[in-house]
Amino acid sequence: MSLYIDIHALQTLPPSNINRDDTGSPKTATFGGVARQRVSSQAWKHAIRNDLKTRLSAEEMGIRTKRVVQKIGAAVMQIDDSWSEVDAETQVEALLKTAGFKVEKPKKKQGTEDEGVAESGYLLFLSNRQIHNAAQAIVSGEKIAKKEAKEIFDQNHSIDLALFGRMVADDASYNVDASVQVAHAIGVSGAEPEFDFFTAVDDAVRDAEETGAGMMGTVEMMSSTLYRFATINLDDLAKNLGDSEAAIKASVEFVDAFMTSMPTGKQNTFANRTLPDAVVVTVRSDRPVSWVNAFETPVAPNSETGRRVLAARKMAEEAQAIDEMYDSKPESAWVVALPALKAELEALGQGVNRSELLNGLRSALEGLVAEGDQ
Repeated sequence: MSLYIDIHALQTLPPSNINRDDTGSPKTATFGGVARQRVSSQAWKHAIRNDLKTRLSAEEMGIRTKRVVQKIGAAVMQIDDSWSEVDAETQVEALLKTAGFKVEKPKKKQGTEDEGVAESGYLLFLSNRQIHNAAQAIVSGEKIAKKEAKEIFDQNHSIDLALFGRMVADDASYNVDASVQVAHAIGVSGAEPEFDFFTAVDDAVRDAEETGAGMMGTVEMMSSTLYRFATINLDDLAKNLGDSEAAIKASVEFVDAFMTSMPTGKQNTFANRTLPDAVVVTVRSDRPVSWVNAFETPVAPNSETGRRVLAARKMAEEAQAIDEMYDSKPESAWVVALPALKAELEALGQGVNRSELLNGLRSALEGLVAEGDQ
């Protein structure tokens, strides 16, 4: 029995610009023929990874960088301080090449003989345990064969690597399929960017009793209630981590990070520090199911009912209709929501608070995994 953990959230953002395009404008998408605010999955996954770093140990996490030679070289010198930086990084380059990774020196800066430190030709995602094991193998002084080199970088995956996956163009055998999928968050209603015109005063000029602004400009912003969705394939996560217990822990931590994380774009300007208004978590044994189509027709608030409550109502109607149509209900479900929204969502699962959700999810997964092992 395969298990999928679906996370649905409604989250309201005040005027903000947490995820912008190459022109500085808030990202948008057309859905149901209407322009909506959008926050890309990449932006929220980055925020979730950063959130996970605050709740998990460094040993359980990884790093994605081109500066792999420097990272492993520093680990070599930390294990044995008799190693010089040059010798350590030379041995790291050799190990990476033996393992099949592309390593190259950056181009010389004009007017200098400094070649710089070699880098991988792409962002390489490694767990901190893989970095430590590589450094340990170098310090041992023994010749590292290609098979051993490959094992160093293809075992002991970190939680974030196991969740979000890894692609290595040089050698597909290092690829790790992501066990989590995160949808682009979109507004439940239509929205268009607005412009905020601002000025800044030159304090010295003001003290001299002169008038005028020291600078002026504009910044774009949007405000929406967003529908957010992510799903975890517990079986794939357990395969990536090599352990069902570790996969359950990672799943629970991901759900919590999904709820509490926030992309940081223009945060100092807008202080858009909101939390989800409602979160529904389901454990399914058939397949993941998004409820985004509840909002194909934009939510239109009225004088009696606000947008958040109406969005919760439409989400509940969509979820129940899908379950009835396909005769497929989740194994377990929980609802964490503000009172007015919880009343609309109570048919979807057990009403709980955040701690009760996480504890209930952990217990449910442990029971379902144990049942599947019998």
